[in-house]
Amino acid sequence: MTGEATGNSPAEARTSAPTARRMVLGAQLRRLREAAELSRADAGFTIRASESKMSRLEAGKVSFKERDVADLLTTYGVNDPIEREAFLDLVKQSNQQGWWHRYNNVIPGWFNDFVGLEESASLIQSYEHQFVPGLLQTEDYARAVMTHGRPQYATDDIEQRIDVRRRRQRILARPGAPHLWVVLDESVLHRPVGGRKVLDAQLTAMLEASSMPHITVQIVTYERNSNAAEGAFTMLRFAENELPTLVYIEHLTGALYLDRMDEVETYGRVLDRLAVDAETPEDSRQMLAKLRAEI
Repeated sequence: MTGEATGNSPAEARTSAPTARRMVLGAQLRRLREAAELSRADAGFTIRASESKMSRLEAGKVSFKERDVADLLTTYGVNDPIEREAFLDLVKQSNQQGWWHRYNNVIPGWFNDFVGLEESASLIQSYEHQFVPGLLQTEDYARAVMTHGRPQYATDDIEQRIDVRRRRQRILARPGAPHLWVVLDESVLHRPVGGRKVLDAQLTAMLEASSMPHITVQIVTYERNSNAAEGAFTMLRFAENELPTLVYIEHLTGALYLDRMDEVETYGRVLDRLAVDAETPEDSRQMLAKLRAEI
């Protein structure tokens, strides 16, 4: 969606990832149901689905069947052939598999969703206090992180995970790339992940990346250490009105996706506080250059 669509038409989604397309389609179907003044239970009866399944469909958490969507459109009074075809075409697009699905054997299911949403974001904001964010990591740095500093023991699975990280980074070089805004704790820059040579190359890569107009890096120094955030997190914002702003928090065995307005606003205020506490982008670049020269 461009956010400019009117009426009930799904228009042409600008999202590149099936995950986001599902969410757009679900939001459109929810609006149609509400306009028809039907409950989820009533709509679900049409396609032999429970109220809970309808809730998951409208949230874009499960895949759609063309027949189910066609039946729902009829129930909602959408009879125009062109409009119906636009919806059904979006069903086909939402059921396509993204490039990352071929790596299902090495990345967990909860991370699949993140990659799909990251592909469609217009703004990616991250706070990190331990490692350089994945979108800015060099291959050697990523290998050192994934092997706990023992790159010589990298397995085939780890090399595939590094390949996933490398492919994720392509979004920053494509036309219409999202804006990436990263706040790093200064300790990240002093942690010799992989050794001095690897760290030097990583600092160089961040300097090069931060010179691009759509990539911003800010550093929270020891002297101005911020207590605004308790841990690392990423906020994803989208150009499509149907897609909510999401906060992604990863932990050892899974991840949390927060989309409630009060939760998102809290993390938004944290990002604002971090931006104030951190060095400016230009001063942060000077810090990176100085640290690299000292290695």
